[in-house]
Amino acid sequence: MKQTKPTAKKLVENLDFIKTRLGYGVTFDLLIREFTAGGKRAALVFLDGFVNDNAVIEIMKRLLMIPRGGLTVNAAEHVLHDYLPFFEVSWVEDLVEACDEVLAGPMLLLIDGLAKIFVVDVRQYQVRSMEEPDLERVTRGAREGFVETALFNVNLIRRRVRDPNLRFEVHTVGKRSHTDIMIGYIADIASPEIVADVKARISHIDRDAIPMGGKNLEEYIFGTKLNPLPVTRYTERPDVAAAHLFEGHVIIIVDTTPFALIVPSTIWHFTQHAEEYFQNPPIGTYLRWVRTIGILISLVLIPVWYLLATTPDLPEWIAFIGPKEPGRVPLWVQFLLLEIGLDLLRMALVHTPNALATSLGLVGAILLGELAIETGLFTAEAILYTALVAVGSFATPSLELSLAIRLFRYFIFLASVLFGWWGFGGAFLTTVLIMGLTKSFGVPYLWPLIPLDWPALLRVVFRYPIPDVSIRPRMTKPRDIRATPRSKRR
Repeated sequence: MKQTKPTAKKLVENLDFIKTRLGYGVTFDLLIREFTAGGKRAALVFLDGFVNDNAVIEIMKRLLMIPRGGLTVNAAEHVLHDYLPFFEVSWVEDLVEACDEVLAGPMLLLIDGLAKIFVVDVRQYQVRSMEEPDLERVTRGAREGFVETALFNVNLIRRRVRDPNLRFEVHTVGKRSHTDIMIGYIADIASPEIVADVKARISHIDRDAIPMGGKNLEEYIFGTKLNPLPVTRYTERPDVAAAHLFEGHVIIIVDTTPFALIVPSTIWHFTQHAEEYFQNPPIGTYLRWVRTIGILISLVLIPVWYLLATTPDLPEWIAFIGPKEPGRVPLWVQFLLLEIGLDLLRMALVHTPNALATSLGLVGAILLGELAIETGLFTAEAILYTALVAVGSFATPSLELSLAIRLFRYFIFLASVLFGWWGFGGAFLTTVLIMGLTKSFGVPYLWPLIPLDWPALLRVVFRYPIPDVSIRPRMTKPRDIRATPRSKRR
């Protein structure tokens, strides 16, 4: 049960409660400015650094202009309409709610004799400048990316979706953090069932905080535990978020998180990239095929090569596969060491200052690789195929899917080492089965392949020209299935 405390008419009582609850005198950034307005004692309560100084000065000037006795009849309405020259003004009649408002950034105005506390939103946030997302770079297209302030991210989407049916509903999660979460959708396109499901899952979160923002939220609403597959797509690009809104998806924006969550999602959402839509359809299709092949290679190349290399009496046309001089370490151990070494190198590059990253790359790629071959620790082919797998992993647009495939690759490889081709087949089928059983808000992960939806599958295989895309994806169960009216279709 949420705590409540009705406001009193005496300024002193309201201030005492606020000072006690927020730790006035202990926390340095809580400021209270007392003054006289219209012959009555008044006070402004705000957090230092959250408010716009110029706006506060202007409000102070107007309040000090109130004549003595000017706050006697209908004082609250009088202040609201005549002496608060600001757009975002409301009032509360609960002290706990007032304290929550202060912690969110707005400023409070308290006047002796009034049981209403004015909430004046004069917030200003220190934010970094908008930059192009590192993981979703394109050769053409916008260079804008989401930032850590949810309101700015909403504005970036609204610039692209000027639809009166675009809705952004605000929910608060966390008993202590009070994190703002915006649920975005187009009302006459998005499925009411999916929207209601998203809101229900978020409303059931009963925790102190979600300190890691969007990632914490994903684990709460999906209950992800053992399945490594990502079930919601992350994007830092407002144009990508806007495109999915038009398809009937729901967008979730978490304050302090510089990305949006897109639900529902299938595996194909993690294999596509915005670059495909900034090139001509044939080129976009080619890029999609190459990227998909790279993802598949990153999953099965090492297990298949190992099995072929350890299979005696290969046919002549593939007899070249396998090292002519095996290293001092068994072949399967070489691959495990190389995989783990590749992960260590990737993590080291993430935590290395930019000025030293190039040097670290040279050390890992040249010194360690060449010396390992010269000393006979690794074979040249093992390093070559591990490098090819690394290229395929880095070509995967989604970091989350790339890491999930890495775990499945370990699983398939170890099964191949232990049980040969039967182990490879069983592990591969198990991987496909896990993907087939995974769902995102009721949508099968492998749709439109499983279950088969032939027209939608063609749109996955080929990058269609945008004017020819007249039907929204059925997987989102859109209320308006047609993206283009019949009269305008070619």
